[in-house]
Amino acid sequence: MTDDRRDRGVALARAARAGNTLALHQLLDHLTPYIARICTPIALADGPDATQETLLAVFRSLRSLKDPQALYGWVRAIAVREAVRIAQRAARAHPAELADVPERGDPQLAADIDDVLARLSPAHRAVLVLRDVEGLDEEAAAALLGVPAGTAKSRLHRARMSFRKAWSS
Repeated sequence: MTDDRRDRGVALARAARAGNTLALHQLLDHLTPYIARICTPIALADGPDATQETLLAVFRSLRSLKDPQALYGWVRAIAVREAVRIAQRAARAHPAELADVPERGDPQLAADIDDVLARLSPAHRAVLVLRDVEGLDEEAAAALLGVPAGTAKSRLHRARMSFRKAWSS
């Protein structure tokens, strides 16, 4: 994210916290692509629902944000929490099997990444997104997920191993 974009978000957050309704709407519009980028790989098909739930949580809790400079970290934590919650709910309704991954050479290999991700648990997808998409270190990912750093590290290892196994099948 560019510094200009980050600064705009922080300025909108300050104005929205001060009661500016237009700034609140602009802030939510501004944050939507960022939130979707986090929620979609974790919640997959339910990514739009997770994005919407995150936006609602931001709307309801914006006044609790003490330092607008921390906006993006605060929003990231909410997005991960909501995406994992929604993905877990969906996983209980429709469990996936790693054995059902398409064969190598399948013409839709690009779509296979989403398919393989769908077969990982929401907790594994979340740690993969935080480490490999968002670029957070293990400690920061663990803090966002509310687990010890060792747990995040082992989840990441298992997620990567499961992904490789499913991908190479």
